[in-house]
Amino acid sequence: MISKRADETKSFIVMDILERAKELEKEGKDVIHLELGEPDFNTPQPIIDAAIKAMTTGKTSYTHSMGILELREAISEHYYDKYKVNITPDQILVTSGSSPAMLIIFQTILEQSDEFILSNPYYSCYPNFIIGSGGTPIFVEITEDEGFEYNVEKIKKSITSKTQGLLINSPSNPTGVILTKKKLIELSQINLPYIISDEIYHGLTYSEKEREHSILEFCDHAIVINGFSKTYAMTGWRLGYLIAPKNLIRPLQRLQQNYFISANNFVQWAGISALKNTTLEVAEMKKTYNNRRLYMIGRLKELGFTIKVEPEGAFYVFANAKAFTSDSKQFAFSLLENIYLGVAPGIDFGTGGEGYLRFSYANSLDNIKKALDRLEKFLKNNNLKRSL
Repeated sequence: MISKRADETKSFIVMDILERAKELEKEGKDVIHLELGEPDFNTPQPIIDAAIKAMTTGKTSYTHSMGILELREAISEHYYDKYKVNITPDQILVTSGSSPAMLIIFQTILEQSDEFILSNPYYSCYPNFIIGSGGTPIFVEITEDEGFEYNVEKIKKSITSKTQGLLINSPSNPTGVILTKKKLIELSQINLPYIISDEIYHGLTYSEKEREHSILEFCDHAIVINGFSKTYAMTGWRLGYLIAPKNLIRPLQRLQQNYFISANNFVQWAGISALKNTTLEVAEMKKTYNNRRLYMIGRLKELGFTIKVEPEGAFYVFANAKAFTSDSKQFAFSLLENIYLGVAPGIDFGTGGEGYLRFSYANSLDNIKKALDRLEKFLKNNNLKRSL
């Protein structure tokens, strides 16, 4: 017998795309991956060196379940230096990636049938974490015409006696939108028990208009999820963390102890080096991402995609493909099977994403150019160019 929870958990479609792409590659096909939310850069050498040193000096045992103090101190310093917020190490819990952080957060704050508000479109896995913790996701539509930002009045109309909080993600996956300081202040002032801010793409921003802000700058009831995967090209290292009000830390710690024990010891030491010793490497990656971003936006517009809201963070372009399809999943698989191009279908990010495709520019500029050449040819051969 399969549990209802497992049976009703929706698949992560982008992973279905990836897994089919891997099958095609085994057949000898040259697949170009624009579906992945994964840096194509090697992990910076100072991080690798720190991990090797940690392993060769015996840092291979369990650690404190909250993480080594030295890393939690470094995270505290990072949040003060960047956002001028005072976070103490006892508010930080280090996890094996940001997903475990999300799991233990929702299992700590949600009771059966509690509601939690999130945007639509959204990062694909959010609703599954809420549902798996006994809660109910309540979706608030965010639209291209509204800049893919929350409308505060829509949120307030969605609040009930069961509402436990609001989930925000800036820079956003899939849209690449950065929430402004003004918007974050408005959201922080909504009367809710919790606001969860997924800040995993902090550090990957390209806007000259406004810098990224942490929700911790504006309220004291926020929970932050962050990690090292994206900014530091450390996806396979599995290192993340959460920052929470002190009254939540002990319950979160108990779940960490039972579910995961602790994050990997030597990886935590590598995380310290990521925060302290990779300024130049991160700056170079950002510069490269930005060049790809600008090229991809311009080229997709030339091909007939609509991009009213240009992404200013993360490494995605969320392109309106309604001129070509009303079924983004079918269209994404058609691109994969016919021209060996992997993209993420908008429906993977909720009903609000239907009709869109998410293109990742976490691939080389040469590959991006090659991929979009294939796409242009596909559209022309199938008489799809601007065929709304």
